[in-house]
Amino acid sequence: MDIKDMSLSLYHHMCKHLVGTENHVKTIRLMNAVCDDLLSGIPSVTITSGSFGEGLQMLGSDLDIMAVLKYIEVHETIASNAFDPMKTHFALMTEDTKPGFAMLRLISSPHPPMRKSCEIFRRDNYLSNVLFKNFFSAGLIIHGPCVSDKEGLFDFASCLHSKYWVTSALQWTMRSHNSWPDENTMQMIINHGVLFVPIGSKGSPHEELEWRMSFSVGEKFLIYTFNHTQLLCYALMKILLKDVINTDSRCTDLLCSYYMKTILFWISEEFEPSVWTPDNLIPCFMRCFRRLIYSVEYQVFPHYFIPENNLFENKIEGLGRSNLKDALRVLQSYGWRCITFSKQISYVSILSFSVPNDQSFFYYEDIDKFLNSKIVARVTCVNGELNNLSKAIYNITTYNSKKLKYLHVFFMSVVCNRRCQYVRLSGINCNKNQYKQYNTCLSYLLMSIHHDSVSGWLMLASFFYKTNQYKKSLIIIVYALSKCTLDTLYLFTVVSVRQNLLAKWHFEQKQGLMRSIKFVLADHVNCVTSLFIPKELLIDGGKQKIPPKVYAHFLSFLCHFRQNNERECRNSLKDLQSTIAKDYFIGQHSVFQPSTYYCLGTALQLMGDNVSAKQAFTETLRFPSNIRSLNRP
Repeated sequence: MDIKDMSLSLYHHMCKHLVGTENHVKTIRLMNAVCDDLLSGIPSVTITSGSFGEGLQMLGSDLDIMAVLKYIEVHETIASNAFDPMKTHFALMTEDTKPGFAMLRLISSPHPPMRKSCEIFRRDNYLSNVLFKNFFSAGLIIHGPCVSDKEGLFDFASCLHSKYWVTSALQWTMRSHNSWPDENTMQMIINHGVLFVPIGSKGSPHEELEWRMSFSVGEKFLIYTFNHTQLLCYALMKILLKDVINTDSRCTDLLCSYYMKTILFWISEEFEPSVWTPDNLIPCFMRCFRRLIYSVEYQVFPHYFIPENNLFENKIEGLGRSNLKDALRVLQSYGWRCITFSKQISYVSILSFSVPNDQSFFYYEDIDKFLNSKIVARVTCVNGELNNLSKAIYNITTYNSKKLKYLHVFFMSVVCNRRCQYVRLSGINCNKNQYKQYNTCLSYLLMSIHHDSVSGWLMLASFFYKTNQYKKSLIIIVYALSKCTLDTLYLFTVVSVRQNLLAKWHFEQKQGLMRSIKFVLADHVNCVTSLFIPKELLIDGGKQKIPPKVYAHFLSFLCHFRQNNERECRNSLKDLQSTIAKDYFIGQHSVFQPSTYYCLGTALQLMGDNVSAKQAFTETLRFPSNIRSLNRP
């Protein structure tokens, strides 16, 4: 195979197994945009950043979230008549700071926490990045300019905003560009201004009072202009760093993925867009790799927006730099094949990968990546806090784009699935207020059936069980079980050929991934409060994640048990045992196994078979405590 054929094979290998197709990347970006819009409110604007925010769903991709505080403004040019007395205002001071950094002098603030976060320097009050982070880090771990949760699932950064482009980066707006980026993109970046994140220049005498200028929004716009070859080249550089360079203990933590992004920006600006084609992927990758080697060799790595800011200054020096140079020289001797040292990419897998004639094949493979991606976590975890449900409904009714409508319906459904569980129920034949609560909960439930084919219906069945309407619950359970077929896709499982064909048919009929999700996907039942879960499952607060078919048969058992239908109870119990034995809709992840056996043990205990119940409960102890804890608050 010549270099063009190898480039094409590598291109399609990455599309199928690592990054996904252009359509998959667009879906991630669109979902992030909708999510950010719905999460943004009066105090802040939410921005998904990091690799995942850029549309890269890869092994170890970051989930970084930035919150731009709307009640604080940063000004480079001070004009008192422009000040809003309801906001905090800071003046940008760059005289004593390294390029790319600034100190923020307090002008005025009606917010006591902001005034308390300032320190006196040269008879003025300056905002301390340390005190600022401490204010937002309750219960979290401070990590650089961010705070992280204890599990390391995400990094969260509160940042400040200047509406206007800073003088420090003015040279970028006048630089001679070679077709990239285009004028519209440049103007859009300039119009969005600059962010400031709470971290100073390492080793600076005023490090705790300095703030780093962040061009995250502009960088996101630039990456969105990448064609798919550019994006895959960027992914290759990240893989090279994470899987190859950083595996050398002498080089770990010397380089970061931001450097890889910066290299792509400089190379993209210097060469015509026509260079970035699938059959030229390997030469493009090698061009970027050589730029990295050159930068380390000469210890010069200019920031893309502020070239005076040498990103390698005071960072890659001495023995560390010598070790890094040696490691890069060794990798360079292998040429482009150095990338095959990554466990994600091997020379054999590229050689054996045949390029299909039907490119649409990859589009249907994206359903597998969707089911195992951070999109699911982003929606189900982060959006549990979404309050702007009215905005979602408004957008559904006003947007012309069908894809945007379905995305908002999907998000709204996930949120309603959680909201309904916080409505207190005390019966329906009581006072007017309780009747109103009943109707509110029911309306949320009816809106929660659009994010998959089963779990929303099972939550509705659970609602009728909790309100002693067993016959209604059983009717819905039968309908939900009819959706649990072997063709149905289940989260976190490998998609079979047959399921891919079904997904393909739905894509063709329903015209798109998001609209098809309701018909082909079965999610677990996520009971987040003890108010909604059957009282028979109330253990350690009652929070449970239960596979859909297991929950359906267990709830069916409970309904018959409450109606004293012994024969139907035994039938439901047999169905439950069969589902567990054959591993229907439980999946490969053991996270759902404890709740599965707890349902079985509870049903056996209610039937009086205490010996078998004890065996089932014992099964839950086989799983690590951290897995069992995921089924508790």
